[in-house]
Amino acid sequence: MVRPTQLLYPQRDPAPTRPAATVLLLRDTPQGIEVLMTRRSMTASFAPGAYVFPGGGIDAADAAAHAQSTRRAGQSDLQLTQAIAAIRESFEELGVLLARHADGSHATTEDIAAMDRKAPFAAQCRKLSLMLAGKDVFTLAHWVTDRDLPRRFDVPFLVARMPPGQTPVADEAEQFEPSWVRPADALARHEAGTFFMIFPTLRTLERLAKYASVESVLSACAHEKPLWISCPRAGLLGGQDARYMEHDSPYGELALTSPDGQIVHSLDWQCERPVPLLKNVMRLTAPNPGMMTGPGTNSYIVGTADTGYMVIDPGPDDAAHIARLYAATGGRIEAIVCTHSHPDHSPGARPLQALCAHRPPVLGLPSADTARADSHFAPDRPLLNQELLRLTHQAESHTFKVIFTPGHAANHVCLVLVEDGLLFSGDHILNGSTTIINPPDGEMSAYLDSLDQLTRACNAHEIDFILPAHGHVLGEAPQAIAQLRAHRLKREAKVEAAMKAMPEGTMHDWVALAYDDTNPRLWPIALRSLQAHVERIEALQRVA
Repeated sequence: MVRPTQLLYPQRDPAPTRPAATVLLLRDTPQGIEVLMTRRSMTASFAPGAYVFPGGGIDAADAAAHAQSTRRAGQSDLQLTQAIAAIRESFEELGVLLARHADGSHATTEDIAAMDRKAPFAAQCRKLSLMLAGKDVFTLAHWVTDRDLPRRFDVPFLVARMPPGQTPVADEAEQFEPSWVRPADALARHEAGTFFMIFPTLRTLERLAKYASVESVLSACAHEKPLWISCPRAGLLGGQDARYMEHDSPYGELALTSPDGQIVHSLDWQCERPVPLLKNVMRLTAPNPGMMTGPGTNSYIVGTADTGYMVIDPGPDDAAHIARLYAATGGRIEAIVCTHSHPDHSPGARPLQALCAHRPPVLGLPSADTARADSHFAPDRPLLNQELLRLTHQAESHTFKVIFTPGHAANHVCLVLVEDGLLFSGDHILNGSTTIINPPDGEMSAYLDSLDQLTRACNAHEIDFILPAHGHVLGEAPQAIAQLRAHRLKREAKVEAAMKAMPEGTMHDWVALAYDDTNPRLWPIALRSLQAHVERIEALQRVA
């Protein structure tokens, strides 16, 4: 785990969360699903003027009303309390009543007219012999308000079918303008600036838009678990706040640079200056963006002015980039490490070394005989597997553990910054794409075995973050590796299925089947990894 002393900003406790519940009332139309939304008061303390789903805080009376509600066999006490809170809020805000009579029929407009929205809710339902329809309310998602906001809620987003025969009427105090809207239309109107929504509402509608019917939504929620759980994080993009969920590429970097959620970190890609990630870690991206390099090759500068610096992956032989690396370190470079020999990673090593009066050693593994002609690399000293490299000054120490990770390249290595639980993954793990395995220097079984090694390293060193050679920092390191491994094996299963479907087929035939979910423009690149999968499949078959 990252040492608190290395964090860039003083940390503060986020505001406590308040339990709440909100519900998406849905109906089917010939044009698709519609969801009921209302506009919040312009004087509201939270999200004023935003279009939202009905909902609000959970109170003690909601938990006390279990006996007055139906429930599913798998519905927990907490889920039932949340459902009752959502039912109550729907009634108070919109006059919509999710309740049934003893014969199973829905509450009617006459029932609603006999009730007072400001009077105790459950008691009124009991007087009318109405059972709350808790079993008809399902959990869609679970949101926790962003850590940077002064008012925070812990809130499930629930879904239910709109009761027949009822018409929503806003309370004209908290909620206004009840509107039925298709998710795609709401998103388009928000984009046009006429239908303001906050981040969780937007992301929920984006996912809801993929469903064709109310029944398909309710069926997806039948397993009693939220389809996603999120506590978003925010950074700066183009000088404006930009929010992200856990699966978004910048999320891990925001968790590393600002664990408490303060909006202080810029996510704009640029090559002119280093980006501080911790007090002892900076990233300087080379000006070589492209299809294979993303925003560019990340060179990492680790250490301090007292300990000196290690430069990981100096990048291509680009004079301006090399000069910026030298300037960022003040020339106090103790070692230059290349994770592998590819031309966007290692050629900058010798020119950077030449700028330093004391000529720091260039470390790594020499390129293998299988390497491409443009990937020749010879270090001053070959690294040893599991060896430790140290930068020290008095009590300050930064220790790097070397892990051999062949697969993407035969001479690939990764580094663990032991004291802070950081993994510098080179090209073995990327953010936003999967790395190419290009035989003969790349080999798929070795790549998967190396992923297993990195999983063990994560467990041994409590690694939370992965710093890749391309893209933003990845968080939840063990889960990220597990997902990557599962993706590779899923792709391999498609490759094997293609080979069985077309036993006389060519690589070009198989790529169209195995990569049918990928843009055909990328198939020439995918052919490299396809070949690696084919070689692995054939090798496993020979062993079997």
